[in-house]
Amino acid sequence: MIPANLEPRERYSPHLRTALLFTGSGTAGAYHAGVLRALQEAGIKIDIVGGCGMGAATALFAAVDASAQLSDTSGFWRSQASARLYRPRLLLKVLAGCLAVSLLSVAVPLAAVVAGLLVFPVAFLLGMFGISAGADATRTVVRALSGAFDPGALPSLLPRIAVLGLVAALLVVLVAALRARRRLRKRGERAGFWWLGLDGFLDATSAVSQWRAALWRALAGGPLGRQPADRDLSVRYTDLLAENLGQPGFRELLLVVHDIDARRDLVFCALVERLRREFVTRRTGTNARAADAFDLLGMAREQLLDVLAAALSLPVATQAHLLRFGADTYWRGEAHRVTNRPESIGRLIEEAGEAGATQIIVVSGVPAPPGPHGLRGRRADPRSRFGDYLTSAEGAATRDAVRAANDASRLVFLIQPAYCPLNALDFAGRHDELSDRPYATGELLERGYEDAYRQFIEPVVAAGGEKLDARKEIT
Repeated sequence: MIPANLEPRERYSPHLRTALLFTGSGTAGAYHAGVLRALQEAGIKIDIVGGCGMGAATALFAAVDASAQLSDTSGFWRSQASARLYRPRLLLKVLAGCLAVSLLSVAVPLAAVVAGLLVFPVAFLLGMFGISAGADATRTVVRALSGAFDPGALPSLLPRIAVLGLVAALLVVLVAALRARRRLRKRGERAGFWWLGLDGFLDATSAVSQWRAALWRALAGGPLGRQPADRDLSVRYTDLLAENLGQPGFRELLLVVHDIDARRDLVFCALVERLRREFVTRRTGTNARAADAFDLLGMAREQLLDVLAAALSLPVATQAHLLRFGADTYWRGEAHRVTNRPESIGRLIEEAGEAGATQIIVVSGVPAPPGPHGLRGRRADPRSRFGDYLTSAEGAATRDAVRAANDASRLVFLIQPAYCPLNALDFAGRHDELSDRPYATGELLERGYEDAYRQFIEPVVAAGGEKLDARKEIT
């Protein structure tokens, strides 16, 4: 989307300080990767990369010249690992299995009765035509039911199975609750004991682990040794970024997550030296900046993986990440629940402006809203419903944030798909009703690549009359 009422040469200039911001959850990351690949190929100059939600993961790779790790043939979004993100929690799977065993044990007698009711009418009809097979089948069913309902068979076995299933389900919840209470006991958590084990229905730990492993592969630059601990990997990343800021392919970094306990967004930055201190200490009220702005090249250098884990945590659907602040920060060593917020893109645009960006490119994996008769069939499972909600909330927030920024005379460009049948959690793809064919994240990645050329590089950059060398590194 091109801001209205701007002449072509006013729309974009490679001489201005430029921020590239990624927003969206889940499958939006595939679209981000395609757009990033196209901008890299076209030689678009980017000074700052930023992200919220899955966009934070994209920004981490873009900041250290590792975007190829996302979109290459062996990259993250081309691998099978991306199809297994945010699976249902193991606790809920085991719990559902235990309850299913109990219910099936109760249903066995009913199923036997239904089977008998079906056999006898069929046997009667066959007997009317002189076919003896019906009578033989009836006798067989009667013998089977008599044996099954013998006092030493099903009547004594099924109640035991039902009780064992219920006991197993209670034990699963009990163990999960004890583990959750032990994890949160130092925070004075106030909640019903049984609910502690049922915090969220999706598992974000696998997504965090896979992105952590992908980041380690990008940083290793050779044969992989043993993956370091989160703190060591964070320091290794921030040291690499600090040493190479200003070099081709390396960019400043902005990440936004939401602190549930403090009821505010947190901004983590890695900026050039001349901007760092002013950005982190900018006063917006008494102690306000110290409470929500953190320097990844300074005191927060060990918390990069915590920020990534928080950005990948989905509100309500997954457990919030527990982030412990340093003892010398504003929060004095407190541990807060931190997660993604679908509406964070407005704060991200604002912070990019505070970091000196005069033109901003926003990449959203959420398509433009449909017009009349553009509705699709709705799926009833909880995962799909929550994915639809995330997609809708992020799309509305992005439109509002871009409109507000343009009204405030900020130069903001929006790249987004015109159509995408995937919601935020359709990592394994889905059947597209309109084209009657499968649609996967790999195709969404290619759509991002095409949209970057169609929506920004050709109409905006080319309209400005600038000649870019596609072989140059993004600086």
